[in-house]
Amino acid sequence: MQQKNTDVLIIGSGAAGLSLALKLADKFSVCMIAKTDLKTGSTRYAQGGIAAVMDELNDDAQLHIADTISAGAGLCHEDVVDYCIKRAKNEIQWLIDQGTPFTPHESGTGYHLTREGGHSRRRVIHADDATGLALSNTLLNKVKHHPGITYYENYLAVDLIIHNKYQENATCQGIYVLNKQTSQVEIIQAAHTVLATGGASKVYLYTSNPDTSSGDGIAMAWRAGCHIANMEFNQFHPTCLYHPEAKSFLITEALRGEGAKLVLPGGEAFMHKFDPREELAPRDIVARAIDYEMKRTGSECVYLDISHREKSFITRHFPNIYEKCLQYHIDITTEAIPVVPAAHYTCGGVVTNLQGKTNINQLFAIGETASTGLHGANRMASNSLLECLVFAQSVANSILETPPEKRCEELIPNWDDSRVTGSQEQVIISHNWDELRRVMWDYVGIVRSDKRLNKALQRINLLKFEVDDYYRQYTINNDLVELRNLVQVAEIIIKSAMQRKESRGLHYTLDYPYQDDKAFKCDTILSSWPGNSH
Repeated sequence: MQQKNTDVLIIGSGAAGLSLALKLADKFSVCMIAKTDLKTGSTRYAQGGIAAVMDELNDDAQLHIADTISAGAGLCHEDVVDYCIKRAKNEIQWLIDQGTPFTPHESGTGYHLTREGGHSRRRVIHADDATGLALSNTLLNKVKHHPGITYYENYLAVDLIIHNKYQENATCQGIYVLNKQTSQVEIIQAAHTVLATGGASKVYLYTSNPDTSSGDGIAMAWRAGCHIANMEFNQFHPTCLYHPEAKSFLITEALRGEGAKLVLPGGEAFMHKFDPREELAPRDIVARAIDYEMKRTGSECVYLDISHREKSFITRHFPNIYEKCLQYHIDITTEAIPVVPAAHYTCGGVVTNLQGKTNINQLFAIGETASTGLHGANRMASNSLLECLVFAQSVANSILETPPEKRCEELIPNWDDSRVTGSQEQVIISHNWDELRRVMWDYVGIVRSDKRLNKALQRINLLKFEVDDYYRQYTINNDLVELRNLVQVAEIIIKSAMQRKESRGLHYTLDYPYQDDKAFKCDTILSSWPGNSH
């Protein structure tokens, strides 16, 4: 088999992976893989910005910490929140040093800061309404021209290679990876392996995420024996463009930060009935309010209206949204935008410590793949890119301090595909893919119940059996690997939700509509190790 060797293997090319690569490449050989091209991933779709205390006259770290903990509904790890937020300004400066074109303030001094849901101050630094795209392009350009970084596109991670699996000294040696250009499985051996594969929102029928968000890192980590936390907390972004030709286009929360109102089809505002913060309440509250009003009125969508602001203001601050909506004959300067909630962010993930380490030696996780404890039961707006940057630096520090003699050099077994054949039944994959996502949307969505969760688990168990059987018999391809991962993630989400007999943050159940701090003010942690879930 073809085998590649590297000091650091980074799986994924979003903000977390790109940042880490640049922070290590001067000292180590770094290999990055992307399952399509390097620029494909959720980072590019992040519109709002990055939360950081930049205006110290009107804001401070303690306020940002308090806002984050409040949004997290009692489950944020306060030491992690403190650690992350107090390092925010340094990471913003690092991005500025890389050349990230943040929007300047109108006065000509400093940068423009906007405000989003859950924030008590203006503290979101941004690049117009396409921050993720600007950040991604800046870092990608650096990565592609750095001599210490090798990258492979159209390489799909299949499974982690673990020595002494399910033992206390379990160690990651690298990955088996599908080279999609040759359809062959290869080995990449690494001293340090980093999961930076993003979230799992593609498990739902409607999502703001790209097709690549199939939970690959979380599923691989589960199979390897990592602990997985808080997967019941799936964030639904309240405002995605509702149009038959628009594929999951996000309408940034920054519109509401600049005064946009949510209204019913008749023009009636409704957020005041649900929360005194109205449009600037945290995302879980806004998404549930929209879901409630849509079901109450039978409407297919609600509307987001910023047309009361001056046209020059709208086109200056939201040029990409303005142009995108015009493509669908919606002029946001004169009319309201039709919107619906959609699956947006995976708040849970692979359990890590402050150094980004998992419970498996030499294996790290960063970004949306990880569960650091920062977000708790609900991620506050624009804390996600911040987490990517801060923990990329943490992992870089940890790897830089690792003595070479501690690296694992065990022999790696070849990938065995001697007993599989090519499939003539691809329709099974597409059918199961569609059914999985519809089951999750209908039964494990914004509002849940014990009955819905039980129905979902029954069907997911059948799908998992079918997919595992198919995986054992036939040659793997991209769709099969992603479906296998999504089915595994779906099972973890459902089992996590079934364990939480309360409503908290992003997990709302009709059977237990109240928060129960006495019994459930703790993380939900599952593990593939027998007897290790709690």
